[in-house]
Amino acid sequence: MDTPAHLITAPILDWYAANARDLPWRAADATPWGVLVSEIMLQQTPVKRVLPVWHEWLRRWPTPAALAAEPSGEAVRAWGRLGYPRRALRLHAAAKAIVERHGGEVPDVHAELLALPGIGAYTAAAVASFAYRQRHAVLDTNVRRVLARMRTGVEYPPKAQTRAEVVLAEALLPVDPPTAARWSVAVMELGALVCTARSPRCVDCPVLDRCAWQEAGRPAYDGPPRVGQTYAGTDRQCRGRLLAVLRDAPAPVEKGALDVVWADAAQRERALDGLIADGLVDPLDDGRYALPA
Repeated sequence: MDTPAHLITAPILDWYAANARDLPWRAADATPWGVLVSEIMLQQTPVKRVLPVWHEWLRRWPTPAALAAEPSGEAVRAWGRLGYPRRALRLHAAAKAIVERHGGEVPDVHAELLALPGIGAYTAAAVASFAYRQRHAVLDTNVRRVLARMRTGVEYPPKAQTRAEVVLAEALLPVDPPTAARWSVAVMELGALVCTARSPRCVDCPVLDRCAWQEAGRPAYDGPPRVGQTYAGTDRQCRGRLLAVLRDAPAPVEKGALDVVWADAAQRERALDGLIADGLVDPLDDGRYALPA
């Protein structure tokens, strides 16, 4: 199926205008910093979990300078239970770089965004598009899945992003930058609400009659098995338990306070060593442990 690009983009843009969720980082008064914070928080984390943490984060640190002035451990503490807490350290490092390199303003140049610590290709493109209305291909999991079904006729995209996906995404971008930015968030929203991973609501899709996957009879995915992530009993869960103790403590804690939260001593020590190596926990000279200073 080789439907012209405008016959794909126009109905999806119309669908987005009528169906977009009212999210604070999409509001007219959202700041580039607020957009950047949202993009980091939303990685591998549902919107409903991000919303309260995002609001509290922006209340406490409305600018990069406000966050940069605090110890990185406070960012880890405020991250709460969002998971993957190294993202908090990345945001803190990015805030410091924004202050040092850009006078406290989130840069509007894609290359400068990409040069910030902890900011990858997706986040740089997303901030340039959603905060500054620029024309960039924004490829998250939802977008990749929509394009795989709609244009290449397969249920899921490859596990690792390919150059062909980037070329396809760029070919669909409207020429006008603000329209391209709106298209990028529109196709992302379609993937989040309609063209979902497990139970796509194809009858609600605005381009159902132009979908290559639908035309092919919705063939089942025939690639390597897609295994969901487990959590219970993993090192990741153990790390979360240990960090929770430190987040909730008003002062450094004794080792015993960490030992009691996880029974498997070998796994607990391995998880603690990993947290220290990742810069999320500081071992103090007196044998206690704390969030990073």
